[in-house]
Amino acid sequence: MPSNEPSREMLGESTSFLLMQEQVSRAAALDKPVLVIGERGTGKELVAARLHYLSRRWQQAFLKINCAALADTLLESQLFGHEAGAFTGASRQQKGFFERADQGTLFLDEIASTSGALQEKLLRIVEYGEFERLGGGKPLRADVRLVAATNVDLPQLAASGGFREDLLDRLAFDVITLPPLRERREDIPLLARHFAIGMTRELGRPYFPGFTKTASKALLDHAWPGNIRELKNVIERSVYRMEDTDQPVSLVSFDPFASPYRPAAGGSPPRPTVIPMAVTPAATGVAGQSGQDFKRQVELYEKDLINAALQRCQYNQRKAASLLGLRYDQLRGYLRKYSPKAAREDAGDGQAPA
Repeated sequence: MPSNEPSREMLGESTSFLLMQEQVSRAAALDKPVLVIGERGTGKELVAARLHYLSRRWQQAFLKINCAALADTLLESQLFGHEAGAFTGASRQQKGFFERADQGTLFLDEIASTSGALQEKLLRIVEYGEFERLGGGKPLRADVRLVAATNVDLPQLAASGGFREDLLDRLAFDVITLPPLRERREDIPLLARHFAIGMTRELGRPYFPGFTKTASKALLDHAWPGNIRELKNVIERSVYRMEDTDQPVSLVSFDPFASPYRPAAGGSPPRPTVIPMAVTPAATGVAGQSGQDFKRQVELYEKDLINAALQRCQYNQRKAASLLGLRYDQLRGYLRKYSPKAAREDAGDGQAPA
C-alpha cells in the first residue's frame, strides 16, 4: 500500500535548487525561526521537514498544521490547547501543538491567513516561549523551533496592515525562497522519471519504458503553474492512462477535465464550435444539392481528423480516441460510419485508416 506520509526526498540538479538546498542545510543547524516562501506546489512542507530532520531536534516531534484550513477559534485551540469548559463541547483538557511539539519543530503552513489576535499570541511564544491554553490563566512554556510558510508577499502584506510587522521580524530570521519549476527546467526530466517510476511500481508493472521525444518536449514546454505538485499529478495520470505499457509514454495528460462535453462556465450549454474548412466552388453555390455539399465537407473534415490521429498513434484506436478527446466507443462509431472494415478489426495496432 502506498504511504500517505509525504516523501522527505527532494530531487534536483539545477543551480537554483542546489543553492536553496545549501541554504536549508545551513539554517537547519540553528534553533531560530525560518520563513519559507514559495508558490503553490513548490515543496514548502518538504523544506520544513528537511529543516527538522537535519537539526539536533530530528528525534523529537515534527508537527504540521495548515492555518488556512481552520477557523480562528479552532486554530487557536489546536495551537495552544484548551482547558475543560473553555467553550461548548470542551469536556476535558487538551494539549495544543506547541505543547506536543516541545523540544521539536512546528510547521505553520499558510501563516498569512491568521488573524491579528492570533498573530499577537504567536508573537508572544516566538519571543518569550510562553503561552496559555484557552480558558486557562497559567502561563506555560514550550521550546519549539518554528517554521512558517506562505505563498504571498508578507512584507507587502505587513505594509498594508494585513500582517503584524513585529511578528514578521521575528519569523524572518532567515527566509528561504523556493524557485518555481519554470526556473529549474533542467530538473523536469529527473522529476518526471522519478514520479513515473513510482507510479509504475504502484500499478504493479515490471518497469517504466520512458518518454518519447515528443512527450519530453511537451513536459519542458509546459508553464507548470502548479509546480512540482502539478508535475507529479500529470506524470502519474499519464502513466496510469498508458494503453501499451511496453511502449514509452507518448501522450501527456495535462488537463484531466479536457473533454468536448465539458460543461460551460455557469452551467449554460456551450456554444457550437465553428470548424474552419476549405470552401469549394460547389459549396458557394446558391442552389446546392439540398445541403449535400455541406455534409460532404463535414464528412471529409471528420475523416481527415480521424486519419491524422490514427497515423499519429500508429493506428491504436484507444490512443487516437484520447488524442481526439473522444471516448473509445465514439471513435468506433465514426469508424463504422466511414470505414466498416476498420471497425471490424481489432482495437489494438494495425487498424486501417478511415
